[in-house]
Amino acid sequence: RLGPRTHGACNVPQYAALGWRSLPVPVIAAVHGVALGGGLQIALGADLRIVTPDAKLGLLEIRWGIIPDMGAFIVLPELMPADRIRDLAYSGRTVSGTEAVAMGLATRASDTPLDDALALARDIASRNPDAVRACKALVAAGYSATEAERLQRESDAQIAIMERPNQREAVRAQLEKRAARFIDPS
Repeated sequence: RLGPRTHGACNVPQYAALGWRSLPVPVIAAVHGVALGGGLQIALGADLRIVTPDAKLGLLEIRWGIIPDMGAFIVLPELMPADRIRDLAYSGRTVSGTEAVAMGLATRASDTPLDDALALARDIASRNPDAVRACKALVAAGYSATEAERLQRESDAQIAIMERPNQREAVRAQLEKRAARFIDPS
């Protein structure tokens, strides 16, 4: 049953793909092999997607006479121009990881996407967690607000971060050329 909203605005399949967008921390998908139909939509729910150049990605639902229905039409307009979305959704064609990056469907290509995703996660984890969480929230909020609202949210987030313990630690660590030791905000 796709009609009932079981997880906020989402039904169960939509929540499988979009649920981690509500996490305050970044989510990185590492894709090798294939991510087709629902598999691609689950990867689209991540903040970043690192794919092998020869990965196969596509929205195949049209081949079965249906549409992508796991939040693709929420995420894709944030990533790609409308004509590219139409191309994928109307045709059901698959694209390589390299083409997916060029289209905006994936973030970057790598021969070792899992290794690169883990390295990126470690790098992000070394940053001020308050700032990382604020960046994620600001990006998410930016798609549904006016310019004035987005600018105010940006200012409010910066005010909430500046001169707090984690921000001061980031400055000290940078000046002392050492790894920062942050306080977990959760």
